[in-house]
Amino acid sequence: MDAQRRTEPSRIVAVAIEHPTVPHVDAIVQAPDAAWASVVLLHGAGGSATHPWMEGVARGLVGEGVAVLRASFPNAQAGKRQPERAPSAIATWHAVMAAARDLLPHEPWAGGKSFGGRMAAAAVAEGMPAAGLLYLGYPLHAPGKPERVRDEHLEGIRLPQRFLQGTNDPFQSGDLLDGLVERLPDGHVDWVTGGDHSFLVAGGDRDPERVAEALAPRIAALIR
Repeated sequence: MDAQRRTEPSRIVAVAIEHPTVPHVDAIVQAPDAAWASVVLLHGAGGSATHPWMEGVARGLVGEGVAVLRASFPNAQAGKRQPERAPSAIATWHAVMAAARDLLPHEPWAGGKSFGGRMAAAAVAEGMPAAGLLYLGYPLHAPGKPERVRDEHLEGIRLPQRFLQGTNDPFQSGDLLDGLVERLPDGHVDWVTGGDHSFLVAGGDRDPERVAEALAPRIAALIR
């Protein structure tokens, strides 16, 4: 991985939103020279755009030649731990993706970690344009509740849908995700052996930033 590309400087652009807590969200843009693809990533519940996992995956993707825009949901940007409510999260996605078209060199993929990816799908189902959807640990169901599958909208989406999922992720059970992917018009899943919801593997590296950065080649292969 090229060191110069890995340290590509970032810039922050304010994206206006309608929200009672914050007037805008900060979009963090990293675009290497001669980028071949663009991705917008939002974080999981309880995280933020500057969570170590998000920092690592963005740095890794930039090193793979992918332009990346990250943003926090409004609650996270305001320093709150609770997840954004779905209507606000979807509205945030629409605003961030609209801005991304002027900030990134290609029609971007939309996705993110867990909740961020799930809300991207909900926004696409409401008409948000995207090159495709990228799910990094899709929360198919709550841990221990496989009878309540969260697959709203997915089968009706005609875009490419790409999943990176750990085999030990408690938000997915058995062959539920494989079965869902088979039903999608254009779906594919790459399984990380032994990975949990953050792709940590027992006996392996426990640093979320390094783990996320190391996943970048696999993520880039999913969208290539």
